[in-house]
Amino acid sequence: MTLSSSTPVDPVKLDRLAEVAVKVGLRLKRGQDLVITAPIVALPLVRAVTAHAYRAGAGLVTTFYADEEATLARYHHAPEESFDRAADWLYEGMAKAYANGAARLAIAGDNPMLLAAQDPAKVARANRANSIAYKPALEKISNFDINWNITAYPNPAWARQMFPGDEEAVAVEKLANAIFAASRVDQDDPIAAWEEHNAALGKRTAWLNAHAFQSLHFTGPGTDLTIGLADGHEWHGGASMAKNGIVCNPNIPTEEVFTTPHARRVDGTVTSTKPLSHQGTLIDNISVRFEKGRIVEAKASKGEDLLKRVLETDEGASRLGEVALVPHSSPISKSGLLFFNTLFDENAASHIALGQCYSKCFVGGAELTQEQITAQGGNSSLIHIDWMIGSGKVDVDGFKPDGSRIPVMRKGEWA
Repeated sequence: MTLSSSTPVDPVKLDRLAEVAVKVGLRLKRGQDLVITAPIVALPLVRAVTAHAYRAGAGLVTTFYADEEATLARYHHAPEESFDRAADWLYEGMAKAYANGAARLAIAGDNPMLLAAQDPAKVARANRANSIAYKPALEKISNFDINWNITAYPNPAWARQMFPGDEEAVAVEKLANAIFAASRVDQDDPIAAWEEHNAALGKRTAWLNAHAFQSLHFTGPGTDLTIGLADGHEWHGGASMAKNGIVCNPNIPTEEVFTTPHARRVDGTVTSTKPLSHQGTLIDNISVRFEKGRIVEAKASKGEDLLKRVLETDEGASRLGEVALVPHSSPISKSGLLFFNTLFDENAASHIALGQCYSKCFVGGAELTQEQITAQGGNSSLIHIDWMIGSGKVDVDGFKPDGSRIPVMRKGEWA
């Protein structure tokens, strides 16, 4: 990989990020194929990942690029019926690749506000069509059939959104350094740093699994929420074994420990603590009310129309598929930055996710059928959208089957 000397992105740290993605995030095995999706501006990182993947013995590396200008051209010029279609043939091919043993790497870094000025009805229609087409591939990922990873590249448009007062080169350098720090590649031995971090997250999951809580209760400003946990749920965090036997880190960075809520046992109100950037639109100050697991009332100060359209995607879109705990003192939270990107912002605060659950988060999940997962409380949906509900003002308690209460978090920190 070559970069010009004037690039604001440190080539040494970028190469470390690529190595971490392959050796920690994916842990590719010799002969395994790799499918990469990335914005076209992430070409330097894609090239570095590809080189490290082949050095690790990858069979074939295939990359699919997205281009922001081409995406906008659709909204500006495409016929109306275009927005109810998606490239199902492409996602069917990806699902086939995963079924044949390929790993998956998604490089995040899209302009978070790319579609902010577009017709929200068209955005929602395109998202729904894409979700339906993507389902065969998404199921291989959400069910942890394969080893997969998401990492990020500092797109200039993303950097300008985060640092609007800076020149573009300065903004890109700031974002790049923030990505490198959160991904632990600003250290001399990032792979060793990830081993230590995974061990710490493993201790958290062991503590939570030992308690076998029946529910969690979140309290804070605008929040009084009881989340029942799925029957036979299991907490995970950091490195996790996929069904193909490979231990991978799905998210780089990650600070969360997470499990599956019971889709029919969530009650109360909850208010978001950070904006949600979804498909190019910002949804802010989300406030929802749950009854028997389903959102029955939803408001937002910004992007409310899109939020309600998301909730109408399918029956499972208004129910929870994930609950995650993140300390308020996490490195991403302490950075004070709003990334407008769920990969990072979800690791600054405890969060919940609308939609599809992870079958991995059940005891013996690899052997469970979809019917069994549903019976135990797992949710099914075309979507999986995380949004943040934790802060330094939020407490979390765990309730055991006998009704006893155990403090889990106080003011956003582990209790």
